[in-house]
Amino acid sequence: MALFDRRLASIEAAIENARSYAEYHEACLAHDAISGADEWKAKDPCREYDYRLIRKRVQRMQLARSKGDNIALMSIIHEGLHGNLGNIANPALYGRCKIGTKNLIETFLHEVVIALDSIFDANDDEIDFYYKLSFFEETAHAFGRSCLMLSGGAGLGFFHAGVVKSLNERDLLPTVISGASAGSIIAGMIGTRSHDELLEALSAEYIHEHFQQWRHWAGFGQKSLLDSRALENALITLFDVMTFEEALKKTGRHITVSVSPSDLHQHSRLLNAKTSPNAIITQAVRASCAVPVLFSPVQLRAKTNKGDIVPYIPNRRFADGSLMADLPFERLSRLYGVNHSIVSQTNPLAVPFLSSNRTHATSLYDLAWRHVGQLAKDNSIFAFDVMERFISHKGAKLAIHKVRSIIDQQYVGNINILPEKQLRNVAQVLANPSLNSIRQLIESGERATWPQLDVIARNTKISETLRYYLKLLKRREAELLGH
Repeated sequence: MALFDRRLASIEAAIENARSYAEYHEACLAHDAISGADEWKAKDPCREYDYRLIRKRVQRMQLARSKGDNIALMSIIHEGLHGNLGNIANPALYGRCKIGTKNLIETFLHEVVIALDSIFDANDDEIDFYYKLSFFEETAHAFGRSCLMLSGGAGLGFFHAGVVKSLNERDLLPTVISGASAGSIIAGMIGTRSHDELLEALSAEYIHEHFQQWRHWAGFGQKSLLDSRALENALITLFDVMTFEEALKKTGRHITVSVSPSDLHQHSRLLNAKTSPNAIITQAVRASCAVPVLFSPVQLRAKTNKGDIVPYIPNRRFADGSLMADLPFERLSRLYGVNHSIVSQTNPLAVPFLSSNRTHATSLYDLAWRHVGQLAKDNSIFAFDVMERFISHKGAKLAIHKVRSIIDQQYVGNINILPEKQLRNVAQVLANPSLNSIRQLIESGERATWPQLDVIARNTKISETLRYYLKLLKRREAELLGH
């Protein structure tokens, strides 16, 4: 037993000190082999999911595939394919091992992808082209897709660069990305750069070159405490006058920048290629980074068909997107059919109270604590509603409204990637970054992402396969129509 313990301790040290994802992955596999996790993976029965349903579905797909019956495969997939079939997305299934989950679940996902390959490859004599196109459209819409949401966090936002770098290197970046405040800068970089360009842009040297002096003191008595010119110049260098529509055409990624109104009676806005195709990304990001008091609100701008730059939503100014829409999951769901979220969370108001492991309450204590937390949130919102109703001063009413919005938001997703909770992080929120501090934040983001990469790959495998084949079929349809 002592040898057993020493071996595990040694492997855990290797996991902790891994210098690359390859080292981390290898150490995790070794840990699962020694800890008994591999034996757990190999056993189908488990009360955390409906293994009988999954096993039967696997057998039916294998039988149809052995007969070359693609119509039957389409029928089986149509019956009930969704991301949590039989509760296979239960977080409890991913906490019993370092890498992977039940082998049966892995087999199921593999069989679905093989079935989709077979259906796509079927010739037109077996499956009519437009019937096939309709199948992939309907199935992709019903199954949904994942999104990546990057929170606010001021100077801590460079943590997002490490998260995105790790996902980009393994081709796991979702095509739907949102960013608020500091997160909008990284979202803008994702949306305006190709895979290889992004590898360069997410380096510590590149980021330091552009943002080493983002904080310039303007002084009291000015419109804001900080001079925004250095930040504006950096954003112009990064995005020029590219619009959301132009970015989508270049990269195929749907980026969203959230902004909050600087006055009452207005709601937060999501700026993207669907809602505001001609809006200029530079001004949208600058507005989303306009933390009240620190930076002045921003007038958005758009580009006309002739290339002229004009005001967008005249007579309105916008500020920090994280105040009212740090993680706009519900609206992304309506716009893009998103039903699964990956969150990189650096908001200093939220991180101290969050955990990266989103599991269901299993004990009476957990249930009670969750209930108390919800009561405190509801009571706080009620108190701010009362204050807002009875206070007439416009500035005070606006401040109360913003604070209420901060409390009322949801700050977690299905998969949560968080920085380590360290006191030095507080000092970095409003500091001009050094090359070393940016490098540390990027490395921290990468390391925090490593434990989630396997889960992300598994959760996005089917949706990405569906949308890849749908894109190819749409391209073929355009050729058939002569477009």
